[in-house]
Amino acid sequence: MNQNQQTSPFYNVDWTTIIIYFCLVLVGWANIYAAVYDADHASIFDMSRNYGKQLIWILTSGIIITVILLIDSKFFNFSAYVFYGITIILLIAVLFVGKLVGGNRAWFEIGAFRLQPAEFAKVASCLAIARYMGSTNLKLSDFGDQLKCFALIFTPVALILLQPDAGSAMVFMSFFLVLYREGLPPFYLVFGFVSVILFVLSLLIPQSYIIIFLVALTAFLLWRDRRVRRHYFLIIGSAVLAIALVTGVNYAFNNILKPHQRDRIDLLLGKKVDPKGVGYNVNQSKIAIGSGQFIGKGYLKGTQTKYDFVPEQSTDFIFCTIGEEWGFLGSVVVLGLYSFLLMRIVVIAERQRSTFSRIYGYGVASIIFFHIFINIGMTIGIMPVIGIPLPFISYGGSSLWSFTILLFILIKLDTNRNGIIR
Repeated sequence: MNQNQQTSPFYNVDWTTIIIYFCLVLVGWANIYAAVYDADHASIFDMSRNYGKQLIWILTSGIIITVILLIDSKFFNFSAYVFYGITIILLIAVLFVGKLVGGNRAWFEIGAFRLQPAEFAKVASCLAIARYMGSTNLKLSDFGDQLKCFALIFTPVALILLQPDAGSAMVFMSFFLVLYREGLPPFYLVFGFVSVILFVLSLLIPQSYIIIFLVALTAFLLWRDRRVRRHYFLIIGSAVLAIALVTGVNYAFNNILKPHQRDRIDLLLGKKVDPKGVGYNVNQSKIAIGSGQFIGKGYLKGTQTKYDFVPEQSTDFIFCTIGEEWGFLGSVVVLGLYSFLLMRIVVIAERQRSTFSRIYGYGVASIIFFHIFINIGMTIGIMPVIGIPLPFISYGGSSLWSFTILLFILIKLDTNRNGIIR
């Protein structure tokens, strides 16, 4: 390899991942066009329509990609905390001067365009977590180190919840997958699993029944372990936490959540059937996807899409357009592209010699996986509608830019995979 090739910004670049990225972006652009198609604005380059605006985001993403590939890999490690601090400032600022959209003060409005700092906070948090975990003698079995990692995760979460944007805040839970990869004790996995079960049960069963069961279970365990006194505090402490969780869930559900949020949860749990009200989006989404059958109705021929039966179809419900017009076959192709992308990211993460790069790679995989799972899950009715975009496909500049930055920082770090980034 000659010196000129080694100094090229494209030296050692993972072209397979880049090709998958561009395939997904083009699939997104084509389906945004289909989702909001208007015969009076038939040109895909019409800048007054979402598909025209998305083209601007795509072209500017190309500029972002070029800049990232030109920057030295060490810059991202060195500047990780700076990026994190800037996004925290932006998350605070948007609470005071942000544009109120759909009840959330989560956007900066710049002319005809909007930027959502919560999207970029994912990238900054991913860098900060990788920097902290990669540059210290970290032991995730140590409670102090756990608290510091949790602080990096939950600081932006708290600010995003103040907007309030529960969907974007939930995405940050994906970082726990990274922590498990790096040695977080399984206690937290068990605690999280039990918490989810108690959360669901507390919404389906009267609170008093659950508390009686927990008290009885605690008494049984204390009797069983009566000779092992060191277990007493653990058993009693777990019972207190469980009862507090059940009580807290009921209080939050009835006093903090907004009516439409309560209705969505009731709908998901089967406590309410409202196909023309709160369940309209999901019901129409499932009709659209199911009507595509095996090969779809054909591009621009989707009736559910064409007649606007599904709201937010170019953003949160873009997968409906794919399902209706491309059918099962097209949906499998898109899911295949995502699966291949996630596998490539994991492969890239595993081949890094730098701890920073490896942890960052797993952060990228976790965030993208969470978005795909939740977004597609909510379009087919198995997940609550929380309003998060489908990576690289949904309409939106903040979403496309943030996912592009997230992925291409990893690709740039990978070009230096034979070196150590400190």
